[in-house]
Amino acid sequence: MSMLEDVQAQPHQVGDALWRVDAAEVPARDLAGGLLVCGMGGSAVGGDLAAAALGPEATRPVTTVRGYSVPAWTGPQTLALCASYSGSTEETLACFERAGAAGAPRVVLTTGGELAERARAEDVPVIGVPSGMQPRAAVVYMTVAALECAAACGAARPVRGRIEAATGVLEGLVEDPEPQSVAEVLAGTLPVVYGSEASAAPARRWKNQFNENAKLASFAGELPEVCHNEIEGWEAGRGAAPLSAVLLRSPGLHERIARRFEVLAEMLADLGAPVVRVDARGEDRIAHVMSLVLLGDLVSVRLAELLGIDADAIPAIEGFKQRL
Repeated sequence: MSMLEDVQAQPHQVGDALWRVDAAEVPARDLAGGLLVCGMGGSAVGGDLAAAALGPEATRPVTTVRGYSVPAWTGPQTLALCASYSGSTEETLACFERAGAAGAPRVVLTTGGELAERARAEDVPVIGVPSGMQPRAAVVYMTVAALECAAACGAARPVRGRIEAATGVLEGLVEDPEPQSVAEVLAGTLPVVYGSEASAAPARRWKNQFNENAKLASFAGELPEVCHNEIEGWEAGRGAAPLSAVLLRSPGLHERIARRFEVLAEMLADLGAPVVRVDARGEDRIAHVMSLVLLGDLVSVRLAELLGIDADAIPAIEGFKQRL
């Protein structure tokens, strides 16, 4: 399947992702340390998105670690979800071993490889992910697994019904014209994506998808912090590169943050930067996050098409791995 087909399949992946979590039989337990998601790239983003989707409803920490080590506080009261699409990500393999040495209960999320082999050898539950796609295209599997593991360890109340309800929202977005129109505005620019609260993690996802799918330098930031520093760089930045701004908004924003979005849009437009506002869809925070992810994935693929770029290919990443 192409990247576009994988993105358009996201609504259908929700039910399959839930089935795969059930098949792994992750034991329920009450762990004071919450959930630790260990991964890199598209395999780590599920932890960020799950934390964003839970927001203030999380009853324990939901933390993502990108690297070779787990925090010093990792131990028997922390569930470690080790996610690697390929099963061969060296950083995730290192975290799997370190979390085990710290006595943390573990779950593995992967298509197979060495990570699955080690997990099965140690009787660690393995949540299987379908192979044949780019890791970044498995975002639904990564997010759903992280949400379900958060519920399993007591870091959140059960959210399965809300995950299932998001499917209808996603189905309505697959043929939505907004991603094409947003891509047309962004063509020929370097996108800077801003979010806040529920949309902050999706903003980082948009940035990464512009990087990998459209092969563009892109940047992400979070309100209100960018209003205290980054806005000073826009005027000079516009002279160095054709920047555009994408503002991701979700319902329920603090009124002052909502106002900051509007003022920021006005200031950037005054500088001559194209400004696009994208609103989350649905009636629930989980739907808000998942809808923004799907919209961003569609925009990045449509932008790649406009630029004549193969969204599936990742020559720089593959070349780096060969040199490494």
